[in-house]
Amino acid sequence: MNHLKQPWLRSPWVDGLFILSPPFLCLLAIMLFPGFFQQHVKSLPVPAWVLLILLIDVGHVYSTLFRTYFEKETLNQKRQLLLWVPLGAWAVGILLYSLGEGIFWRVLAYLAVYHFVRQQYGFMRLYSRQEQRPRGEHQFDTSCVYAATLLPLLYWHLEGSRNFNWFVDHDFLPLSFPTAAPWVAYLNVALFLVYLLKEAWVFWKCNRFNLPRNLVITGTFLAWYIGIVHYNGDLIFTTFNVVSHGIPYLALIWISRKQPKNRVEQLVSPSWLEKLSMGMVGVGFFIGLVVVLAYLEEGLWDALVWREHPQVFSSFQLLPQVNDHLILSILVPLLALPQITHYILDGFIWRASKPRKVSA
Repeated sequence: MNHLKQPWLRSPWVDGLFILSPPFLCLLAIMLFPGFFQQHVKSLPVPAWVLLILLIDVGHVYSTLFRTYFEKETLNQKRQLLLWVPLGAWAVGILLYSLGEGIFWRVLAYLAVYHFVRQQYGFMRLYSRQEQRPRGEHQFDTSCVYAATLLPLLYWHLEGSRNFNWFVDHDFLPLSFPTAAPWVAYLNVALFLVYLLKEAWVFWKCNRFNLPRNLVITGTFLAWYIGIVHYNGDLIFTTFNVVSHGIPYLALIWISRKQPKNRVEQLVSPSWLEKLSMGMVGVGFFIGLVVVLAYLEEGLWDALVWREHPQVFSSFQLLPQVNDHLILSILVPLLALPQITHYILDGFIWRASKPRKVSA
């Protein structure tokens, strides 16, 4: 690929702002406001929780609806899958929670980790789709993406004293081998430096430079290494983790949604939801719907289970908190069902058909 021609998914400014820049913007925010981030090492301030967890993290889960249940073509083609995945996930969730609350959250945490790691690999593949290069080079890039995510996670498991968790305390298996953790960090940095040297050599020898792919891999390294290894703070980790994952996912859903090919399809083919989500009005509908659904879900979580943010969900506080384990074994997997379904369906929707040309 000539270094002047880049494999954008939509356009340089859309890809750059919404898909590629989030980890770098997170780093910039931490550099500009270090005191604020260092004040919140073990917990999130309420405004940050609302922005990061409620609006972005939970919101991006519901964006999957626009590539599945709200998209008539996918719904018709994958009807059985879209029916049985949530039902099966709820049944398995009930079984896991009945075996123990910790078991349920541990399985869910590792399922989420798999989803987050695979997204970074997926973006690397998307931005490599037009490249003609040796197989070994592609395999090395794949190894670097996985190293940039899995090595910080291994460091987290080994070091054992992070001030943050994925969902709940002790949801990761404690390996408790802190003397090995620094060597994992050194290996992580070394592999990234080798990747940079490889890219410099390719540019010098072949005049080939894939800007978005390099930004994906560099951003992945920064988000996971700085967020997990370099700093040990809840707000910093959550900022990197949520923003670097949720914003690009929302953008990818929006630009890859199914669009009618001609005026006849505009009038006949799409469902009313697809029609409503077209154009600039559709941006407001898209964001508004996922925010409303996220607020409703988190309100139920807070009232029935957690009771952590009554000031955010005051209208839900009339609901009774549930303490009975049997009821919780049914309720908690039900409340978690949107995100579990999101994790599972995400493995199908991007390879369910031939790659789409992204929309305007």
